[in-house]
Amino acid sequence: MITVTLYTKKGCSLCTKALRDLKALQEKVPHNLGIVDIEQDVDLKARYGDRVPVIQVGPYTLEAPFDRKQLHMTLAAARDRQMHMGRAGIDAREKRNLSGGFVERAAHWLSKRYLALLNLLLFLYVGLPFLAPVLMNAGLPQLARPIYTMYGAVCHQLAFRSWFLFGEQSVYPRASAGLEGYQSFEQATGIEEEGAASLLDARNFIGNEQVGYKVAFCQRDVAIYGGMLVFGLFYAATNRRLRSLHWMLWILIGILPVALDGFSQLFSQIPGLDFIPYRESIPLLRTLTGFLFGFTTAWFGFPLLEDPMADARVAVATRKARSAAQVPKKVT
Repeated sequence: MITVTLYTKKGCSLCTKALRDLKALQEKVPHNLGIVDIEQDVDLKARYGDRVPVIQVGPYTLEAPFDRKQLHMTLAAARDRQMHMGRAGIDAREKRNLSGGFVERAAHWLSKRYLALLNLLLFLYVGLPFLAPVLMNAGLPQLARPIYTMYGAVCHQLAFRSWFLFGEQSVYPRASAGLEGYQSFEQATGIEEEGAASLLDARNFIGNEQVGYKVAFCQRDVAIYGGMLVFGLFYAATNRRLRSLHWMLWILIGILPVALDGFSQLFSQIPGLDFIPYRESIPLLRTLTGFLFGFTTAWFGFPLLEDPMADARVAVATRKARSAAQVPKKVT
């Protein structure tokens, strides 16, 4: 005998009609019925809230609106399929599907907590570079230097494009940035600002008691991953209800500003490209464009990641609800 699952909710007139139709069809297509109240599970409610009644029987799903004829055809197709494949095989497969396995349970656990884990990883990733200057200031360079080394693999760490803590200034820009009211990097450290050797010196310079100690991430990288974290927290606060940002807005708001700021600076400082006016970006512009890129990238990507995670949650919630509902009884 086939097993039918009816997804319903209180106050649903179509659900009541579907139940009457199932009872009326019992003699023509005998079946066991499990009734699942979607309001008992938040994921089922989110998925089926505006779609009930929904009928599931074997591999077939029937959504409202449907009439008794369509329901009869669906039940008959499921019955014929069961007869064709053999009842024993169907029952065993159904039992396996309802019990789940370790991999699926792990996937379900991850699907419910992935955003919290992602936000935690972003917090650690953008927060650890700030721990490095804290450790340097506390007289623990043996703990700080591994952090600088690790982040040096993914960031240029040029001191004149980094934040500083515990010093006279929060930034020490190049003189060419034209940032008034600040000592330039060369004035503060005595390290020349131009030339390949000076770039290496600026990368290796961590700081001292007077100027402070640099954050292990450059200003733009701090802003990028900080922007992703801000969106992740906001997305969690909205219960993951935001849709993915349109790709055109992602390009216009997120990618173009950071590309213009970064590449115009890069190309203007390449020897031989004298026709491009020389420019050095300022901390505010690096931070703003980096934040926009990080925030919009997360807005574009996180909701896309939510879709398969939501499918995994609904699949498990559906199986649990069917398993609880299906102490199969013949409809009377």
